[in-house]
Amino acid sequence: MTQEKEALLSVNNITKCFVSTVALKDVSMSLYANEILAVMGENGAGKSTLMKIISGSYPSSENEGEILIKGKPCHFENTAD
Repeated sequence: MTQEKEALLSVNNITKCFVSTVALKDVSMSLYANEILAVMGENGAGKSTLMKIISGSYPSSENEGEILIKGKPCHFENTAD
């Protein structure tokens, strides 16, 4: 019997726009315990925008998609959340 690992953090189908500029389009990733994840890309690829969404610097209400922590939906409206 194989036991599937649950992601500690999952971001699914994140899309973020600034006025008419699409900063992220349909971005998904999962982070698992005891693994290292690198977010890499060119300047302007949306790395910082993604981290700001995950940290609550950009409220969940201002982007599309979902953030899950241990499978439970989370909505961050500020960094204190």
